[in-house]
Amino acid sequence: MEFPFDWNDLADQPHNVAPRRERMRHHLRRIPGYLRLAGANVKVLLPALGLYRRYRRRQHLEPSDIGRACGLAVSPVPGAEDEVIRLLRLTGARETLVRVASWERDKLGGTARFLERLKAEGFGLTAALLQRREDVLRPAGWRAFLKDAFDRLGGIAERFEVGHAWNRTKWGVWDFEEYLALAESAFDAASARGIRLVGPAVIDFEFHLYPPLLARLPFDKVSSLLYVDRVGAPENAQAGWTTAAKVALLKAAVDVSATGGRGLWVTEVNWPLKGMGPYSPASGQPNVSEENQADYLVRYFVLCLAGGFVERVYWWQLAAPGYGLVNSLENPWRLRPSYHAFQTLVRHVDGSRFLGRSADGGGHVFHFQKEGRSFAVCWSSGRSVRRRFDREVRAVLDRGGREIGFVGREITLDGSPLYVHFG
Repeated sequence: MEFPFDWNDLADQPHNVAPRRERMRHHLRRIPGYLRLAGANVKVLLPALGLYRRYRRRQHLEPSDIGRACGLAVSPVPGAEDEVIRLLRLTGARETLVRVASWERDKLGGTARFLERLKAEGFGLTAALLQRREDVLRPAGWRAFLKDAFDRLGGIAERFEVGHAWNRTKWGVWDFEEYLALAESAFDAASARGIRLVGPAVIDFEFHLYPPLLARLPFDKVSSLLYVDRVGAPENAQAGWTTAAKVALLKAAVDVSATGGRGLWVTEVNWPLKGMGPYSPASGQPNVSEENQADYLVRYFVLCLAGGFVERVYWWQLAAPGYGLVNSLENPWRLRPSYHAFQTLVRHVDGSRFLGRSADGGGHVFHFQKEGRSFAVCWSSGRSVRRRFDREVRAVLDRGGREIGFVGREITLDGSPLYVHFG
């Protein structure tokens, strides 16, 4: 089944061109494949649920080391690449992700030059390989793209993510077996070059897709585009599953499906912004204010990274009108509250040791240590609460890193995270 590929430059994603009736007809024809998918999940269901329960009991309670965990996606912007790299540098993040589209093979030379600049600055590099429907229907073209991408970028990027959000039909893949074919071609092309691959790049809360894929595909890192924007705050539940619960379930699904422990990455997340019209990648409820976006960014990263289940999270992306840390429509580019929030998060959390979460006393309080300093990242996901600490409070910084006044050991917590430093 083939439909014209229609890229939306404003929101950085494809338009959904396949009519609903055609999508339904296609899925009905693929019922045997869905039965195979169900069979793969039946085999691991009980072990995964058992492991999930164990993970949830200890989640956010056990100490763990956090490495270069706060990643940021960037895109080359013609005529503004110096500004992109300058603003990236100022965030303090050291890990970057750059999209490489199969339909833009003619731009690989420019992408290589951009990646070389990032590498010279000391940034870690992951390239995300994007597919379209034509790559499924004409696999020779996909293989040619893989060869070119690996030849030109393989000596620069440390890893390549295979595919992108393929469980959404607008990205051109209509079932897991079509994705499996694309990924197996990538492994064939990568094996002779010693290239490390990341995947399967499933978007949203569709963890049933992992078992059959991880049983066949030996990814170096397992990736998820774990969006939770449609339920608002990251502590909100979707069918009873909060962000923390989803992370524990995903970790369980990965661990029972893949051989030889695999690190887990979230390679894309954001909250789109209200009032940005066609520049927003979503409509309606997912769109939030700039202040809420900044709050949710910090809370999401802490919920995912604290406890050791997720090694790294990438925000999508640095500069974008509808959702980025920077509004690139304005001249000069405007740094949104989320930019300063990300910058402060990186300064505190990257390279820290998570010590545990305080369960009593009100609010969410996550304790860390870095370079001999002890601090807590704190907020309330409901109404404001007064939180009294049992240690001397030396300083309190707001979400953007500004020091704020306080008296004694009692701090008011609300939805905007604070960094409480102890004496």
